[in-house]
Amino acid sequence: MDDLERAQNEELEKIKKEALRSILTKEAMERLGRVKLVNPLLTQQIELYLLQLFQTGQVKERIDDAKLREILTLLSEKKKWNIKRR
Repeated sequence: MDDLERAQNEELEKIKKEALRSILTKEAMERLGRVKLVNPLLTQQIELYLLQLFQTGQVKERIDDAKLREILTLLSEKKKWNIKRR
């Protein structure tokens, strides 16, 4: 990765963090940080989901910790597999 790409990626990260700060309360940001330590892939999915909600104008008020937990539950639910043995 050259310097231009690195600079662009850093700028995009900065914009994403600012948008997330405007969407989430302080407690929700802290929870998202803790989730990132444990499951970075899930955090990326949640960030994309939140940014899509923000861009489409579906975020009417800041998302608090309780609402973020609901979103985490929805996005992290494991698919249940039914294995039938014959």
